[in-house]
Amino acid sequence: MIVEGKGQWLFDEKGRRYLDGIGGIVTVSVGHCHPHVVAAAHAQNELIQHTTTIYLHPGIALYAKELAARMPGELKTVYFTNSGSEANDLALLMARAHTGNYDLIALRNAYHGGSQATMSLTSHHTWKFNVPHSFGVQHALMPDTYRGPYGKEDPEAGRKYAGDVRDLIQFGTSGQIAGFIAESIQGVGGSVVFPDGYLKHAYEHVRAAGGVCIADEVQAGFGRTGTHFWGFETQGVIPDIVTMAKGIGNGCPLAAVVTTPKIARSIANRIHFNTFGGNPVSCAQGRAVLDVIDRERLQANSLAVGTHLKSGLNALAQKHAIIGEVRGLGLMLGVELVKDRATKEPAREECMAVFEKARDLGLLIGKGGLWGNTLRIKPPMCLTQADADFMIEVLDAALATL
Repeated sequence: MIVEGKGQWLFDEKGRRYLDGIGGIVTVSVGHCHPHVVAAAHAQNELIQHTTTIYLHPGIALYAKELAARMPGELKTVYFTNSGSEANDLALLMARAHTGNYDLIALRNAYHGGSQATMSLTSHHTWKFNVPHSFGVQHALMPDTYRGPYGKEDPEAGRKYAGDVRDLIQFGTSGQIAGFIAESIQGVGGSVVFPDGYLKHAYEHVRAAGGVCIADEVQAGFGRTGTHFWGFETQGVIPDIVTMAKGIGNGCPLAAVVTTPKIARSIANRIHFNTFGGNPVSCAQGRAVLDVIDRERLQANSLAVGTHLKSGLNALAQKHAIIGEVRGLGLMLGVELVKDRATKEPAREECMAVFEKARDLGLLIGKGGLWGNTLRIKPPMCLTQADADFMIEVLDAALATL
């Protein structure tokens, strides 16, 4: 029972401290109860707490301007919602309205939210119920160089995995599609990083079929990868629509869809507003989060501390044969556990045991992957090198108990 948080630390009802290694499910980006973010929300609460987006409010416009300024290309039109599920719902609506097509392509092992439409994008039952109304959605081969047919040693892996998107368009649809949606790095799916060139080639196939490209940045965005502010930038592409949530507001109900003016005009002939999305308090928190990321150089910290942490995890892999692969970028990491490195049989029960033992030792982490056998490590971006060392010590001790 967590009752208090400060920075990268959480406290239960008995006062015991835990290192937050999953960032409130990758939601707390700059640290729990960051004083600058708290002050911004408090100041706005004393002025006005709520106004829908059908009224003008300077905070909404200023935040949209600041957010759009961080986007490449023509990604300049911003819509605010409450959650990643809502943001992805809106992105699907935009894609279908703009193209006049209906079919969508998503990836196997993806996670895009808990609404009916976003659950239809998920191709397995591990995390969400696969709704029966998933017609119009095709699922492409997951570009996983650890378990898939094309591995890290194949320099053409990205192009080859993208070939399945081309084949789905040709044989699984009418040949014209509304869009393609993918997380820039699979989050719940187990921190799967796509091979170089995958999104570039996939986007080419999608655009040739009349579709738009949607990047889900709900977990990978806002500097978490360390090398780039947005996850899609690690693939050298510019999407047509970008969705974001979770870390955007450091815990408040805030999400956004950013697209081009051309696509935005496709829904301008219908009323669109969101009762709570973009409310003044959430926008004040969102603006404060951007300030903190810049002032405290948290993207650079994600790279430095993430590199140190990944190095420590790789050292654990040399010691514990149950670790099949360490992967990820910056402070978005995954450790896949297997019963046998040759067969890669998922070590699901062992993963749960490590997950629970880590908690007993003062570290909260996540787990994911198709079989629930991957430890997910995505802490607040204010994590220090000493914290990373503590993580390694705890995981070493937890793995030793298996």
